[in-house]
Amino acid sequence: MKFGVLQFPGSCDEVDALHAARRVGDAELIWHAERDLKGADAIVVPGGFSYGDYLRAGAIARFAPAMESVIAFARGGGLVLGICNGFQVLCEAHLLPGALLPNSNLRFTCRQVDLEVAHPDSAFTGACRSDEDGGEDPGRAPAPTILSIPAKHSWGRYYADEATLQALEANGQVILRYAPGENFNGSLRDIAGVRNEAGNVFGMMPHPEHAVDPLTGSTDGLCIFESMRLTVEGSTSQNKAGWSPKSKHTTATPGARGAG
Repeated sequence: MKFGVLQFPGSCDEVDALHAARRVGDAELIWHAERDLKGADAIVVPGGFSYGDYLRAGAIARFAPAMESVIAFARGGGLVLGICNGFQVLCEAHLLPGALLPNSNLRFTCRQVDLEVAHPDSAFTGACRSDEDGGEDPGRAPAPTILSIPAKHSWGRYYADEATLQALEANGQVILRYAPGENFNGSLRDIAGVRNEAGNVFGMMPHPEHAVDPLTGSTDGLCIFESMRLTVEGSTSQNKAGWSPKSKHTTATPGARGAG
């Protein structure tokens, strides 16, 4: 399969995202001014400070020519992952609900965080499964899968109104949560990543592309990219939830700001 990784002026994590994607498949950079998605089976909107985060994080990138094609690709069922600034862009593009607000500590923060996989059967977490299964006690719920992934941002506090939060919970759209004690940015309900109702668009604030090599301390982020590959190739349990890939689309603050 082939990933397309967007590149905006101000992106700083597109190369890491490219390398992470290439560990599980093919991948190619897509410049923000291009509308051709180059036959990509899945799109990654990477972290960074697109367009300098002017106005607010992701607000200008949402109107880039490449994003016009990504929006059409997503609405056609294409798989889209937004990481950090990419999550902000997807919210600005109304592909995902909610918004990312300044961290509650009002500071840019970089740290390793533990994440609970709330829904291991999604298109983005199908390969992220714990070895724990409840053991000899069939009545005991499986232990949640924990991923250790770095986060770095100053605008990462997930917010949505109460009605939206309730809908997200009811529809199983909260895919990742900060583990107890790990929610440094003040996100409501410890939300670290959400998907759209259709299940093909996912945004997360932590950076899985920085956790794909033992030299960086964790390889837990690799399962996000592997899950996408399995979904596109049709061999993941996500198909049980009714989602399947469709046709490719080839046209159509003070201090550090925003994301990382």
